[in-house]
Order: sequence, then C-alpha cells, then structure tokens
Amino acid sequence: MLGADNPGKTDEKPKNELWRRVLIGAVAIWAAAITGIVLFRGDGGGTKAPAAARPSAAPSASDAPLTVPQIYQTVLPSLVSIRSTGKAGPAASAAKSMTESSTGTGIIANADGTILTANHVIAGAVAIQVTYTDGTTAAAEVKSADPAHDIATLTPARGPGTLVPATLGGRLDVGDPVVAMGNPLGLTASTTSGVVSGLNRTMSRDEGGDVTGLIQFDAAVNPGSSGGPLLNDRGQVAGIVVALANPTDAGTFIGIGFAVPIGAALGGGQGNGRNPPL
Repeated sequence: MLGADNPGKTDEKPKNELWRRVLIGAVAIWAAAITGIVLFRGDGGGTKAPAAARPSAAPSASDAPLTVPQIYQTVLPSLVSIRSTGKAGPAASAAKSMTESSTGTGIIANADGTILTANHVIAGAVAIQVTYTDGTTAAAEVKSADPAHDIATLTPARGPGTLVPATLGGRLDVGDPVVAMGNPLGLTASTTSGVVSGLNRTMSRDEGGDVTGLIQFDAAVNPGSSGGPLLNDRGQVAGIVVALANPTDAGTFIGIGFAVPIGAALGGGQGNGRNPPL
C-alpha cells in the first residue's frame, strides 16, 4: 500500500543518478579539452610549437675577390686610349710638331668625365685626342699636371655614350694580386695580371728628378700602357702605371713595372699639394 500511495518517489532516484552521471561526464570531457588546448599552445610547461621563421634581409654585394675576366668587364667602360700630337716648344717646327705623336692610356676618374693619366703621355702636346672603348672620340685639354709624380688630368670635349667612372682607392701590399689594363703597342684594352713585387720604389729620370714611393709589379706593360690603371682584386684603381724598367735601350717589359699609388696621384695638382680637380 505504501508503494501505491507514493509512486513518483520510487522513480525519482534513478533519474537523479542518471543526470548526475551525465553532468560528471560532461565536466570530464570539458576538462580534457581545455588541457589539450593548453598543452598544444605550450602553456603550463608543455612542449612549445616551433617558432615561425622570420624573414631575413637580402645579403649585400659580395666582398669576395673578382676574377680577372670580371675585373676586365667592370673597368673596360672606364678605359681610355690617348693620342697626343706634337711637342710644343721654341725648337719644334710646325711640320714636326704635327707629325710627332705618342700614345698612352687613361682612366675615367670622375662623373664629370675627368680622365686620369700619366703626365709624360701628354706633356707638351699640341693636340690631344681620346678614344673611349665604345668607339667615341673627343678632343681633350690638360686640366691639371703634376710632373713630380708624373700624373695629369684631362678634360675631354665630350664623354662616351655611357659614362662609367672607375672606382678609385684600395691599398696594396707585397704579394697582392693586381691587374694592369691599357693600350700597349697600340693593342687596345689589353689586360694582364700579376702581383705586387715591391713598394716604395724610386725611379730615376733624365728630367724632372726621381719619382719616389712607387708600386713595383710584374703584370706585363709596354709602351702605350702608361697612364693606365693598376687594379686590385676588387677592380679598384690602386695605382697609375707610369714606367717599366729595362737595363737595355729596347724599352720592352722584362718583368718590372712601376705605378704611382692612387693616393699620391690624387695628391698631385698644380704643385700646390691639393687634390687634382676630379
């Protein structure tokens, strides 16, 4: 009779127990999900995911030495062939002054087209003509001269189709590789390589006194190379070729060439110790 009088109470306990179990299960599932998220993100001492790689700056131009072909291609647009005609002076007749000529080399040394060369290539010339490697020719005038260092600068009437000044500078030590470029014996844009054989050499001259502080090198040069660049392995003009040594009167290369260091060349000018106007 008691069961008949309270039928709702006999079914309520199983329902409550079922809901309790469902609730506990839901809590357990929620806790497991949160734990998984925490561990995946690396919080709470878990294993961290690999950090994303950051973009890096592009590398700058390489400072590695250039090969001889690379130096040739770099400097070629700056190379100049120079032809000077006649020698001015009271003893020179008009006919003789216009028939005598000499050839040499120069290098475009500034964005205004100024050409750096050896002074003896153009000293006393009545007329000077420059030829660029693109075939363009132009008349030129002496801009500055430093006979003591055998250095001069020229101002051409016009530049090549594309003006490419050479890069000046670069210290040399004994044993360093060097490249000489020039127009020896009329062979335009000739390129030879060698090493620095010595520093602070002195060259004696019949006129104008000794030239001191020269670079001695063994890259082949010959008449017509004078005024050309002596380049380091970065393609920088480290010196200006001015002479070769030969104990005979042949005037040909036997393994000893001389160049004025670029620092001394840029310290020349009209005898006033200032840089030539490059």
